[in-house]
Amino acid sequence: MIGFFKKGLKKTIEAIKEVVPTRQEKISRDILEEILLEADVEYDLIEDILERLPKDITREKLEIELLELFSESETELNDKPIVELIIGVNGAGKTTTIAKLANSYKKDGKKVLLGAGDTFRAAAIEQLSKWADKIDVPIIFTKQGHDPSAVVYDTILSGISRGSDRVLIDTAGRLHNQTNLANELKKIVRVAQKAKPEAPHRKILILDGTQGNSAINQAKVFNEMIGIDGIIITKLDGTAKGGAVFSIAKSLGIPILYIGVGEKQDDLIKFNKDEFVKSLLDEIYEEKK
Repeated sequence: MIGFFKKGLKKTIEAIKEVVPTRQEKISRDILEEILLEADVEYDLIEDILERLPKDITREKLEIELLELFSESETELNDKPIVELIIGVNGAGKTTTIAKLANSYKKDGKKVLLGAGDTFRAAAIEQLSKWADKIDVPIIFTKQGHDPSAVVYDTILSGISRGSDRVLIDTAGRLHNQTNLANELKKIVRVAQKAKPEAPHRKILILDGTQGNSAINQAKVFNEMIGIDGIIITKLDGTAKGGAVFSIAKSLGIPILYIGVGEKQDDLIKFNKDEFVKSLLDEIYEEKK
């Protein structure tokens, strides 16, 4: 698993190596500040971290501080089907991530159903339908311009009648018109609850890792709209801004569920804070003999 994190953090690790070309037994606060800035950790958070650390920082001390930035993982859900509403702006990798998530669930023996709730763009419906064919899972969709809430309602009812374990529903993400999007998402949540009172069980936000800290404001907007239960960060393999994961976790207090580390359908890994932090610290500190 650590190998997958290192693959996803390749460019971030390269940026760290520019600051510390050789592994150290201890590092100074100045060096740590430079490392965290290079990895795109928010400056206010860097100051907060440094304030609690001694002049010479051991791996153990830094590990404790970094791990404390993450909220606890979400609780296990036992309902059937579990309905997950997938949210995020266009271009964040939302549709591809839905396919990766569906593929992951299917490999775990789960029966999955997709719902093409982004009816604003014909391309979104077409792309998700192609993925559904590729990974061989059923999909509920309609024509562009139809009411997305109707698709959500039909998808959940279909998931119940088919005995699905997981229902994944795509949504539109046009943040340039926040009022309309907020109203649409709130309506989708209300309609989902009519189809199944507990639904949606999780509202999952997809964030583009290449945006670094600028993704935090985007996340806050969506969280204010309908409340977010979990985050998936995409495209981490294509950026040196892997440190933004710390800022996102600390600022939002929402569990990070998965990280996208490539374009293939298997390039989605379950987030583990211990392994994430270890992947970075391995590049900074000497191995203990």
